[in-house]
Amino acid sequence: MEEELNLENFFKNSPRDLTDEERAGISKAFEFAKKAHGNQKRLSGEPYFNHAYKTALQLLIWGLDFETIEAGFLHDVVEDTITTTEDLEKEFNKHVGFLVEGVTKLGKIKYRGREQESQTENLRKMFIAMAQDIRVVIIKLADRLHNMQTLNFLPKEKQKRIATETLEIYAPLSYRLGMGELRGILEDLCFPYVYPDQYRKLVSETGDQFKIIKGYLEKIKPYLISEIKKEGLTPFSVHARTKHLYSLWRKLQRPEYDGNIKKIYDLAAMRVVMNTVEECYTVLGVIHRIWKPLPGRIKDYIAIPKPNGYQSIHTTVFTTEGRIVEIQIRTVKMHEEAENGIAAHWAYSEQGKPESGVIVKQGKYAWVSQLKDWQGKIAGGGDEFIQSLKIDFFKDRIFVFTPKGEVINLPEGATPIDFAYSVHTDIGNHCTGVKINEKMKSLDTPLKNWDVVEIITMKNRKPSKDWLDIAKTAGARSKIRVALGIAKKEH
Repeated sequence: MEEELNLENFFKNSPRDLTDEERAGISKAFEFAKKAHGNQKRLSGEPYFNHAYKTALQLLIWGLDFETIEAGFLHDVVEDTITTTEDLEKEFNKHVGFLVEGVTKLGKIKYRGREQESQTENLRKMFIAMAQDIRVVIIKLADRLHNMQTLNFLPKEKQKRIATETLEIYAPLSYRLGMGELRGILEDLCFPYVYPDQYRKLVSETGDQFKIIKGYLEKIKPYLISEIKKEGLTPFSVHARTKHLYSLWRKLQRPEYDGNIKKIYDLAAMRVVMNTVEECYTVLGVIHRIWKPLPGRIKDYIAIPKPNGYQSIHTTVFTTEGRIVEIQIRTVKMHEEAENGIAAHWAYSEQGKPESGVIVKQGKYAWVSQLKDWQGKIAGGGDEFIQSLKIDFFKDRIFVFTPKGEVINLPEGATPIDFAYSVHTDIGNHCTGVKINEKMKSLDTPLKNWDVVEIITMKNRKPSKDWLDIAKTAGARSKIRVALGIAKKEH
């Protein structure tokens, strides 16, 4: 039976000791949200306040600061009650009002279907850029998690739309923020709604395999721990984890597996959590001494982290019974970050623990590295701490829509000509006019965030030399020069 949704039970879930000030602020938000939502009911028939409670509870469990938890309780009051942002600023403070207003704005973004990967990528970027403060995105993720857990109460067409949106936008966002466990949970919640036939087939194929493999790992665990202790080390924890279903299904689609589940060696894996990086490498040596490693299956993500900051050593070994088992080795901090990503940094900041880690900066994940760089600088308290949460690496970018809902990412000050060439070179070359938010405008009009831009084209239209002064992006100017014959076409 689910525990009663009250403050006493709420505070029991805190991963750290809260101050009297924090408890008072959270308690006030609890009472304010409960009163504001009143008798509102969800489609499940449960009080709407229950959703606010579960959202705030998830933020508490992740270790977020108390203002974010307050905003978790209040995140729907501006949208669904007579309460205004000004009311929240007056009752709480400007930061809480800002967070709730940000969540309200994000709630208005609707996923209009995936036309291409770049569209989805731009939408994810826009989502974060629009939030201005990363905590807004984290509140939205907590909100979406509970909505997915109660999705069965919605009509079928809404279930599919919301699950698809979650799979394409929210789950990848949680991965980008390093929140691996949340990503897996969200994907598994979406799986039966988005791919029902594939879900049923996989559940049937796996049967009791997860249970059998996990049972075997529990059997060999005492032996592994005893061998580690012979080195004078004591693991922080050793436990088995099973692979998320959706992740398993995706892996089975890859050519090297060809749908054969017997080729998957990490249906369940052993996790060894140690206190230091040096201990991790010692344990790797212990494992390879007692069990032969599978050639080519050792991955050192401690030395070379994944783009989202994930760190761990993975090795696959032949155990004494001839079974092939994957073992993951990481530090306590790496484990917390692998589970909760950016949210883990709040807990560390509160506890005054050191932060470290190597960041990979490359290609399409460069913006993730920027986010991690920013994240690593979180420290201190008060206004300085709040200001450090602001996202500024998108401040010189704008996000505008095509009439079909595709998101185009442009620099601030960009014009319809830049937009046209970003969509397609031919559209740029044949551009003759523009409608911005359904109104005719001139081609030199600076575009603003969230504008809907429709380019009008004519077959015989050609670029004008004046466009070189109007266009702000190097890409557009280069294409104009080519069309005018004043530059060599790039091959």
